[in-house]
Amino acid sequence: MSIEKLNQVLLHASARVGANLDEWRAGPGIDGLEKALGRVGGGESIVEMIKAAGLLGLGGSGFPTWRKWEAMAARPGQGDKYLICNGNEDEPGTFKDRLLMEECPHQLIEGATIAALAVGANKVIFYVNPHLKAALQAMELAVEEWLACELPKRVGEALGRPVEYCVVRSSGHYIGGEESAAISTIEGSFPFPRRKPPYPVESGVHGHPTLINNVETLSNVPHILRNGVEWYRDRGLGEACGTKIYSLSGDVLHPGAYELPMGTPLSELVYHYGGGMLVGKELKAVFTGGPSNTILTPKDIDVPMDYPSVAARHSALGTGAMIVVSEGTGIVKRVTEYVNFFAESSCGQCPSCKTGTYYISLLLDKIDTGRGTRSDLDSLESLCRILPGSGRCHLVDGAVKVLESSLYHFRGEYEQALL
Repeated sequence: MSIEKLNQVLLHASARVGANLDEWRAGPGIDGLEKALGRVGGGESIVEMIKAAGLLGLGGSGFPTWRKWEAMAARPGQGDKYLICNGNEDEPGTFKDRLLMEECPHQLIEGATIAALAVGANKVIFYVNPHLKAALQAMELAVEEWLACELPKRVGEALGRPVEYCVVRSSGHYIGGEESAAISTIEGSFPFPRRKPPYPVESGVHGHPTLINNVETLSNVPHILRNGVEWYRDRGLGEACGTKIYSLSGDVLHPGAYELPMGTPLSELVYHYGGGMLVGKELKAVFTGGPSNTILTPKDIDVPMDYPSVAARHSALGTGAMIVVSEGTGIVKRVTEYVNFFAESSCGQCPSCKTGTYYISLLLDKIDTGRGTRSDLDSLESLCRILPGSGRCHLVDGAVKVLESSLYHFRGEYEQALL
């Protein structure tokens, strides 16, 4: 499928016509919301349409979007119901959401509004990392435009109560992107993750049912409503549905954000869209989904970039970030940098996470600088066995996952670095 055939989706077209609400309405905008308003209370529900389209959570989990929506829609609607659009994006190598917020904020607001109609949410919150200054400004201006037009009133009439929109700045911490930490921040507390259950759809902001979706996920919704289920499904390759924005960085000639059919081979992203490796360099590894996931090696370059296919290679697609590493780059050094990021990002609530990531970082630094011993390597492997699942969120799991994967693929580099 050529990139021209994707020009009605997400970033490509929206960047040209979504600078303000009038331009968005004159182009592809609001048609999806109009169709959603027509579906409220009759015919095939919006949730059923999203289910049939096969839309997944594109913030990293790949969880079927309709499952969250269905659970939220089933919650009693007497009190407030919240919808949070998660725009905290703070993981190294991931930069798709900030582009969507900067370039096409009205697309996102329309998608969030359709989701609110689908689940009965009357409070819509755009949760944005304050470090993403351009994205934050774009969202604040866009929300002001929506509040000044007739659309919120029409949506409120369909819901049976007024709908409210606001932008909330996240704490700016990496951990602030975890969904229960986002809830804590919105409530005015420190972004400590919470134990689950209860899940946000059961008890979220101030105890009310709360739906949390990623920026890219909600940005797909208007196009599905406007163009239909089959249109969206046909844009994927193989069994995959829709498109995905892949954040390509590292040792390639043309790094950037590329919206491609879900299931596009990794080789096509790296060598066609990314222009191939830097001159004189050979591919050594790709960190998939950012540094909190596992590593692919040249033997996996043919993998289709969809959630099941990447999982079948014992890796994870995650956010769609692909960090390319060339021969000559030390894997131990790169993993040390990433684990240092996790150690510094731990909120400190769970001792196993705070101390575990610290000691992994300490041991990796010893090995990377030539001071490590066989005992240090054994300790790393021991920590990989005992730490997973010990924290309230997945931060420590991410640190362990990338370490384990590097040990599996590049154990020789660790061995060579020992005293």
